[in-house]
Amino acid sequence: MTLPELNHLPKPALAAALQTCCGSTAWVENMLAAFPISDVETLMDEAKTQWNKLSEADWREAFTHHPKIGGDVEALRAKFASTSTWAEGEQASVKQASQETLEALAAGNAAYEKKFGYIFIVCATGKSAEEMLALLQARLTNKSEDEILIAAGEQDKITRIRLEKLLAA
Repeated sequence: MTLPELNHLPKPALAAALQTCCGSTAWVENMLAAFPISDVETLMDEAKTQWNKLSEADWREAFTHHPKIGGDVEALRAKFASTSTWAEGEQASVKQASQETLEALAAGNAAYEKKFGYIFIVCATGKSAEEMLALLQARLTNKSEDEILIAAGEQDKITRIRLEKLLAA
């Protein structure tokens, strides 16, 4: 979809398209008010501006729109296999994550969610399962007030990548 096509979508369709990029209701509403948008740079700037204006509750809402790393290890393996098609830079090693790494990710995410109250958010593009595990383990030592800002920064990266994908579709 091109930016002009995005600009001409009816509001419900535009909202649905934006929702695929970020699950925060407030962010989608704020972005709707910014349309039409003149160019991609302005779109990206507006996305970041609106994201940074949100409350922690809005950030947490966006986090709920991501699949949880944990629980069913086979579902986790399938998730990693499918991400390789999302971005050109995705590493092939993600698809071959060991059972041990997948189980450690599941356990780490459970510990993360228990400590912080939301799922582990990381921009996975270009990262192997082992790299994500290392990031998860390192971030488990963070204070809550620091971690929410890191998670919000990761969501911002994810949103920008998804906006790029939306415009490339």
